[in-house]
Amino acid sequence: MADRIALVLEQGLDHCIKCNICTTACPVSAVTDRFPGPKYVGPQAQRFRNPTAAVSPDHSVDYCSGCRACNEVCPTGVPIAELNARARAQIVRDRGMPLRNRLLGRSELLGRLGTPFAPLANWTLSSPPVRWLIERMFKIDRRAPLPRWAGWTFRGWFRREHGKLAMPKGRYISSSTISRKVVYFHGCSTNYYEPHVGQAALEVLQRNGCEVVIAPQRCCGLPMLSNGEFNAARRYHRANVRSLGQWIRRGYVVVGTSTSCTLTLKDEAPELLGWHSPEVELLAQNTYDIFEYLRLLDQAGLFNRQLGPVDAQLPYHPPCQLKAHRIGLPARDILRYIPGLKIDTSAATCCGVAGTYGLKTEKYQIAMDVGAPLFRWIDQHPSDTAICDSETCRWQITHATGAATRHPIELLRDAYLAAQ
Repeated sequence: MADRIALVLEQGLDHCIKCNICTTACPVSAVTDRFPGPKYVGPQAQRFRNPTAAVSPDHSVDYCSGCRACNEVCPTGVPIAELNARARAQIVRDRGMPLRNRLLGRSELLGRLGTPFAPLANWTLSSPPVRWLIERMFKIDRRAPLPRWAGWTFRGWFRREHGKLAMPKGRYISSSTISRKVVYFHGCSTNYYEPHVGQAALEVLQRNGCEVVIAPQRCCGLPMLSNGEFNAARRYHRANVRSLGQWIRRGYVVVGTSTSCTLTLKDEAPELLGWHSPEVELLAQNTYDIFEYLRLLDQAGLFNRQLGPVDAQLPYHPPCQLKAHRIGLPARDILRYIPGLKIDTSAATCCGVAGTYGLKTEKYQIAMDVGAPLFRWIDQHPSDTAICDSETCRWQITHATGAATRHPIELLRDAYLAAQ
């Protein structure tokens, strides 16, 4: 199967017409000479990548952030971002992986280790001398935004509140158009760093008549995929396919609040890992980003529009991973129902952080330069709060601008509470 995917990618090379549209759209090549652009390290360099080549022009492919802007604009559909990701994985197989990248790829492990010691861990990672030492040892930039452990997990809170997997307050209402039996995929960020996002999501799903299940789940694997560690990512994805597939066969759909996680389950993991079985396709076809799911409910006439006012004008940044879903801007479509709320949408391409990309010493300034147009726009906005669907983008925005950031689902939860 992996050979078949590789063949499909190779055949895509012939579709490249060297128009340079992807390079024009690339936010990384616009700010650094270290990355010559998607065309050069993607379809053009791919022709030189083969087992018999003595020298491969891959020194710059690691500077691809994986934002997929090139895929979005390519007029002939060349899978440029996938070519680059697979090339990076080949480099890892050939040359090994730095310890730093291996650590950054294990967000689930880091979450588990830090949660019991959250106050000490958060204090330690905010200490300039410690950050300087980490930079020297691991090349994780001392200025980069690291998340803060919440000190409690979303799953632990759920277990204390409800004591079982299925939520007792939810009610399942059958529908011929879309299931309201939901498996909530919280991901690592909600479980360890932002459990309040998961609480808001459950409140919203309940108010829309959903029966919600918190099933066993692993990290989606995207941090590993982004760092070229495909074998480890494959193990995580297989575990999720086995666990979540059981619920899908019982009529549930998978809904997540991390647009990166949902994209990985739907597209990134199957494509990059070259694994397309009926079970993988079942998960991919039944996974939704949360506002994508709520918009489907709305289109079916099932969305609860009993919303109270939220008087605010807020800047909204649609992250790259959301755009890669190719579903438009569902959060904006749903938030327009909230009385008094005005959403101003960013035209910036990318915040720059790209998951773990902007944490690395050699890429920190590139990430900040990529995000500069977004940061200027937020700085000039009258609101001191911004909204964004992606957790790492939220952390980057706060780091660069000082603005508070929220997931759009929190605003929708606020509107439901305001209607009481």
